[in-house]
Amino acid sequence: MGRSIAKARVTEARWFWVFVAPWVLGFLGLTLIPMVTSIVMSFTEWDIFNPPRFIGLGNYVELIGNDPIFAQAIGNTVFYAIVSNVVVMAASLFVAYFLNKSLRGINAYRILIYLPSVIPMVAIAMLFRRVFSPNGFLNQVLALIGINGPAWLLDPDAVLWALAIMSMWGIGGSTILLLAGMKGIPNALYEAAEIDGATPLRVYFRITLPMLSPVILFNLIMGLIRGLQVFGEVFVLTRGLGGPDRASTMIVLHLYNHAFRYFNMGYASSIAWVLFLMIMVLTVVVFRSSAMWVYYESEVKR
Repeated sequence: MGRSIAKARVTEARWFWVFVAPWVLGFLGLTLIPMVTSIVMSFTEWDIFNPPRFIGLGNYVELIGNDPIFAQAIGNTVFYAIVSNVVVMAASLFVAYFLNKSLRGINAYRILIYLPSVIPMVAIAMLFRRVFSPNGFLNQVLALIGINGPAWLLDPDAVLWALAIMSMWGIGGSTILLLAGMKGIPNALYEAAEIDGATPLRVYFRITLPMLSPVILFNLIMGLIRGLQVFGEVFVLTRGLGGPDRASTMIVLHLYNHAFRYFNMGYASSIAWVLFLMIMVLTVVVFRSSAMWVYYESEVKR
């Protein structure tokens, strides 16, 4: 009896490793080993064609102290991440509020809001190149109300705002999450507020938003990470050049240029790790601040 149990456990362990092996191999080959290689490479000077040469912290010293383009890229990226996050969050909350209503054909509207999120990013960027052209759709709409719109992608003061406006195209994912959060709010809270005579605006800010705060936190963190890693939209809209006066040069675009245009892989790796530290620090800051504004239903605050 004991032998049969031991044999069954060995067989079970073997099958466990058989089923988990694809994930382990994928993690090692596509995540862990490339990360370790990247951090080692960041301490070298390597142009792909010649053997890497160890230079210690030279790449990081050059990056932080002597690279004005990287300093500009940090400012552009942080500005875009904050503005696009605010724009997407506000638009998502606004749309989710109305999608939560019991209206005729509401399911069709929900599908239409989500559909743009599954369109390939390159196709969306090519579409918005036409929208933001000097005689494009957006400027034609502005002209109808007497506003002379800028040359969005050619104006250093407007290009980041154009990218932030474009980010609204993909609000479907965050809207669906907010809508699911709204569906989970107990009706008893709204009924009690109605009995107390609370206005719809007060109900929204006193009940809906606090109950949605965990979902808002998730969307905020994901949007922040996505904004700091923005690349494809900028690459397509500015043809990889970073816009006028590098006004839309982002950190990942700067990394791409050093890696695949200048073949400076060591320097590009150092950019990647500085970006990783930025994302980690900002994520920790957001998590720490969440104690002041995120409400969990099971949590009792005193």
